Amino acid sequence: MIRSILIGALAIGVVGTSYWGYKEHQEKNAVLINAENTYQRAFHDLNFHMDALEEKIGSTLAMNSRSSLSPALAEVWRLTSEAQNDVGQLPLTLMPFNKTEEFLSNIGSFSYRVAVRDLDEKPLSEDEYETLKKLHNHSNDVKNELRKVQAMVIDHNLRWMDVELALASESEPQDNTIIDGFKTVDKQVEGYSEVNWGPEVNQLNEKKQNLSKNIEGEELSEKEAKQHVLDFLDIDKNASIDITTTGKDSKYQAYSLSIENPENKSSVNLDVTKKGAKPIWILMDRKIGKQKLSLNEAANKATNFLKEHDITNMEISESSQYERMGVFTFVYQQGDVTIYPDAVHIKVALDNGDITGYESIEYLTNHHERKVTEPTISRNEALEQVNPNVQIMEEGLGVIKNDLGEEVLCYEFMGTIENETYRIFVNADTGREERVEKMDGTEMNYDTM
Repeated sequence: MIRSILIGALAIGVVGTSYWGYKEHQEKNAVLINAENTYQRAFHDLNFHMDALEEKIGSTLAMNSRSSLSPALAEVWRLTSEAQNDVGQLPLTLMPFNKTEEFLSNIGSFSYRVAVRDLDEKPLSEDEYETLKKLHNHSNDVKNELRKVQAMVIDHNLRWMDVELALASESEPQDNTIIDGFKTVDKQVEGYSEVNWGPEVNQLNEKKQNLSKNIEGEELSEKEAKQHVLDFLDIDKNASIDITTTGKDSKYQAYSLSIENPENKSSVNLDVTKKGAKPIWILMDRKIGKQKLSLNEAANKATNFLKEHDITNMEISESSQYERMGVFTFVYQQGDVTIYPDAVHIKVALDNGDITGYESIEYLTNHHERKVTEPTISRNEALEQVNPNVQIMEEGLGVIKNDLGEEVLCYEFMGTIENETYRIFVNADTGREERVEKMDGTEMNYDTM
């Protein structure tokens, strides 16, 4: 009797263990299948976005009007962001692919910088046109190499899970077609050093390198970063969000997010720092309706936006309007001194006051309280260095970065000559003329000076 009971109990135990093992196996398979599907989708999306990127860059070469070129370059920027997000979802963290990621980042920075400026006042230069031609050729090369990898993946039913296992292996990965293909792409991109990105993009890359040093606080998880961004942008929690992290070889550690906001039928792309989820840049893509706000009303919207997010003591130094957008540069005010390196740039839609663009990398990289010393030379001594034909309208003190990247205190003079407006900086210690800027039709806020 006891023997029968024991045998029965043992049988039940064996069946139960077998069922548990089977269930665990099924759950594990489901996880692996889901991961494989995610990798495959991201890879094929990457190919799609690279195809679209190459085509869109090519179309910009044939454009001549600002009304066509600005949105086309904004679309180039959006596609590079999408391609970077696709790369971020692939299991490539253990494999060098940073040259390609950097290439995409630089395309995005270049296209964004050109897209948001007033191309009527400052049209595409010959150097920038040559850069676009090279980017078109290079993006075509990358597209073709990725297509080769895609063809092999499809023809041979290759699995991304095998890539992940190979990269995680202690030994050197051996003969993996996908790994070899991506190494070829990255090696090819490494040879694109002749691209002239222009001083703005090169300076931006330097700022990115300094960014991680200046941000304090604990790193947030993806979930925490998502919530922080939704709160920052005042977007409903039910909005669709994709989030990826920058590669380990990136110039700064951040989360990249893409948000589909059904409330105003917009898509929002942005980067936030891992520490504190501070927005580095934001770009909202939506149709802008009929203008209802003045530039001054839009300026108030931008000012309130900064105050709401604890970015204080900021004053507008420049403002301009193109089409139905207001564009503003804010700089930090320390007492009566304007701190130009601590800058934030904001775009406001003139139909309803939405913040459609935001960039704070200069502020995040540079902001701190300075110990500002008294000028060595007098205001009159500084004024002697200014062309006497310039009619001075306003003046003040400001800190700028000189050609060596050093912060210097300057007397700042705003004036006109031949119906053009210039901003002139004279070193407050040496009397040297540090910089002369033509204002290119921007509206100045003289109250900050």
